[in-house]
Amino acid sequence: MDFILLKKYRRNGSLRKRICRIIIMKLEDLGYNIDLENYRKDQGLDSFKVGRVISEHKERYVVKTANKEYEGEIVGNLRYSANDRSDFPAVGDWVAISEYDDDKVLIHSVFPRKTTIERQAVGKQGEKQIIATNIDYAFIVQAVDRDFNINRIERYLTICNTSNVKPIIILNKIDLINDTELKNLITMVQKRIKQIQIIAISNESKKGIENLKESLEKGETYCLLGSSGVGKSTILNSLSGKQIMKTNTISTNTNKGRHVTTHRELLVLENGGILIDNPGMREVGIADSTDGLEITFDTIIELSQNCKFRDCTHTREVGCAVILAVESGDLDKSSYKNYLKMEREKIHYKSTVAERRKKDKAFGKMVKRVIKSKKQNKY
Repeated sequence: MDFILLKKYRRNGSLRKRICRIIIMKLEDLGYNIDLENYRKDQGLDSFKVGRVISEHKERYVVKTANKEYEGEIVGNLRYSANDRSDFPAVGDWVAISEYDDDKVLIHSVFPRKTTIERQAVGKQGEKQIIATNIDYAFIVQAVDRDFNINRIERYLTICNTSNVKPIIILNKIDLINDTELKNLITMVQKRIKQIQIIAISNESKKGIENLKESLEKGETYCLLGSSGVGKSTILNSLSGKQIMKTNTISTNTNKGRHVTTHRELLVLENGGILIDNPGMREVGIADSTDGLEITFDTIIELSQNCKFRDCTHTREVGCAVILAVESGDLDKSSYKNYLKMEREKIHYKSTVAERRKKDKAFGKMVKRVIKSKKQNKY
């Protein structure tokens, strides 16, 4: 990705050499591939440049190309043709752009997304919020020193499984507990969450950081997910070897993390991995995630095949295989309760979406009646 250039210059009458590091980057280093190039040609976007959205904050974008970063804004046609906020560019998106100033571009089109990590929008019923797009792996970060919560890990797993993104669990700040406590913690996680890679690290002692670096693959895109204060930005700094992102301490008043990262940002690491840092999420609402729930809680789904009733809700029915497994201790009670909670959230989200569509349809019919009435009165 880079090479060394020796430049000759004179100082005090003698010829000397200065070492300069020139960074050479290709679109492939940002994750560009043949499928995206074929789409570009098929859609007649050959006349436009290609870039990847690396930052987004209130519809202000930073777009990175092979050799430059630009401020980006979407064209009017893209804005007015969007059905909802999800049609706008998001961090991780590939976009067709045209340069209209030295450091500014217009975004004309968003390429199809391979994957989309999203959650239920905070404070907005029946709406989704995109966390990041075109993600290959998600680092689910949990600190071991404070409000460690396996239920929250299962929530992030459900979001990843819904999006077909491969999850990796990161247990951070292990310097604050002893080896026995760490071993018990890992055993507890593995009891509920099976066949998911777990990497234990410390940004202070650097233990496990090399293992984390070795898991990164060139050209693959990784996303950091976790609550405020779990150490996501510090992990990014450790992986990059630079103080790229600001870090902060835990609030002594609330014992909760302070929001240091205020917007999503994509960075290319020296080893070729592509990493997206995200603001901490205190709310991880479940949206339309049937497939994700079935993958995360596959044990419950498998047990449900033996329930007496096909439409069993696994809450109070006689002959429910899931309830029997909880009572016998074969199924973790906390995991069972977490599943029921997320299932209720999913059902509520779907009903809210249906209600919104019903209202939108009724409003559309009213508008048509008004327009028709005005035309009839005119003639």
